[in-house]
Amino acid sequence: MSPPLAAVLLALLALLGLGAATAGTAAALSTPAPTPAATAEVAPGATPGAGDPAAPGTGAPAEPEGETVQGRLEFEDAPQEGVVVTVEGGGFSGEATTDAEGAWVVDVPGPGSYTVTLDEESLAEGVSLRNPDRNPITTQVNGGQNKTVLFALGEGSRQVASDADRALQLAAEGLRFGLLIALAAVGLSLIFGTTGLTNFAHGELVTLGALVAFLFHGTLGVPLWLATLLTIVVCGLLGGVVDRGLWAPLRSRGTGLIAMMIVSIGLSLFVRYLYLYLFGGTTRSYPDAQGQEAVDLGPITLSPLDYLSMLIAVVVLVAVGFALLRTRIGKATRAVADNPALASASGIDVEGVIRTVWIVGAALAGLAGVLLGIAQQVNWQMGFQILLLIFAAVTLGGLGTAFGALVGSLVVGIFVQVSTLVIPAELKNVAALAVLIVILLVRPQGILGRRERVG
Repeated sequence: MSPPLAAVLLALLALLGLGAATAGTAAALSTPAPTPAATAEVAPGATPGAGDPAAPGTGAPAEPEGETVQGRLEFEDAPQEGVVVTVEGGGFSGEATTDAEGAWVVDVPGPGSYTVTLDEESLAEGVSLRNPDRNPITTQVNGGQNKTVLFALGEGSRQVASDADRALQLAAEGLRFGLLIALAAVGLSLIFGTTGLTNFAHGELVTLGALVAFLFHGTLGVPLWLATLLTIVVCGLLGGVVDRGLWAPLRSRGTGLIAMMIVSIGLSLFVRYLYLYLFGGTTRSYPDAQGQEAVDLGPITLSPLDYLSMLIAVVVLVAVGFALLRTRIGKATRAVADNPALASASGIDVEGVIRTVWIVGAALAGLAGVLLGIAQQVNWQMGFQILLLIFAAVTLGGLGTAFGALVGSLVVGIFVQVSTLVIPAELKNVAALAVLIVILLVRPQGILGRRERVG
């Protein structure tokens, strides 16, 4: 292994808590919990972390071995007893009734997709589902997993929300998702614009941001806001280290872009499974992100942290746009993206600009990972799961254009969510890619891209 690459890997391991000074912390992060892994499938409006039937102090029975689907029903902090829940999938059908603590558990025969249905007629008088149109819920159970499914309860007449209200809710969720994708997509677009590299390891930078924030906040007890700032710094520094130790030597040797892309794919695979080894396959939540009361703005229901995440994303994206247009380094970045040879002849330090772009791009990806972890919880492959959507956003907006990446991200994010009005949720990513294909057939250069002569 070459010294630069070895330095990169040692830096990555140190940042994840494997160094001698942080060995105890890393052990705490990677040691599995005494009980089997449990993750939550949360219906809109439900409170994440509030429905685990095996939570300490609840008096609920111990979690059974093997795969289960479980949950807890509460209304105004009062457990709901006698509610019937049915779990079906793959020829299996099981039923459970909530106990005095509101808990229910159904043993399933193995991993797979299951549909969870709550019998609304069994709810107490005056209690109904807050979102009746989201009953049943389809969830995926992995091997050895105790999957928690939560239903939000509230007062009401059990009327199904109108299509207009659902569209507004989904559009708000899509806007939030699009802004989070935009943070990662802008960094990826800047890297592509200045170096020509299609970096398949960019999704791992998103995951790194979520994991580093969980290390600071969930393990070391640092406040979430401070953990986010520290994560941005750590990811930015790592971006500079990776460029100096890996990509800069490859550029200096005249390595082709195809070869560098293959290197990025290999780096992505290595780092992803390193995350699995260190973090484990469980899905976890930031402590401060649990127990959030939903805030209703008309038909739109989001948590306070969701609104704050959107505000942070908007402020950061506006700051990046201002820097690109008005600052000296921003103008130099655009010059390098337009013509590196001419920029170098004009006295611009091209390598310095590229190093800065890597630092900023990695920092933005880290921030995206933290905010995505707040919205969807933290797991070892969360960046890889949205990588295709990030590429779609960059391509849709126009390759190498930061503002195009922003526009493309908003289009992809909103369309992914709103499309579930008419298609199954499992196909929403496919619908986004279909729109990408259609738009590129009409405008091959993307929404904000420029036509270029080929040949």
